[in-house]
Order: sequence, then structure tokens, then C-alpha cells
Amino acid sequence: MEKTLNVQGMTCGHCKMSVEGALKKLDGVSAAEVNLEAGKVDVTFDESKVNVDAMKEAIEEQGYDVEA
Repeated sequence: MEKTLNVQGMTCGHCKMSVEGALKKLDGVSAAEVNLEAGKVDVTFDESKVNVDAMKEAIEEQGYDVEA
């Protein structure tokens, strides 16, 4: 399944790596692609293993806000 999350506060390559890294650590996430200009993250995941709340939590732990 694919989902796009709106993430506030990502401004640089470090932000991109933090968010992508945090998401890819989650069991069930196969891909995470940050678009800094749009403030969006495209996530490809197995919904039987991980849910959107877990992904939001992982991003928020990195210090960014996720809009539902």
C-alpha cells in the first residue's frame, strides 16, 4: 500500500535522511521518499505489519509535525 504524509518542518538533506531513516526502520515499510519542496513523504508499506499512526509517531520522534 502507498500513502502520502504531509510533514511540516523538513528543510534540508539532513531532515530528509532523518525522516526516511526513521520510516525505513519500521517493520513493514519498504520505501520512504521525502519531497522537501512539497513537504510530503511517500511511504510504501505492508498494512498488515505497520499502520499510519506508527509512521506518524516515528516522524514526530524525529521532531517533525505530521498533518493528518
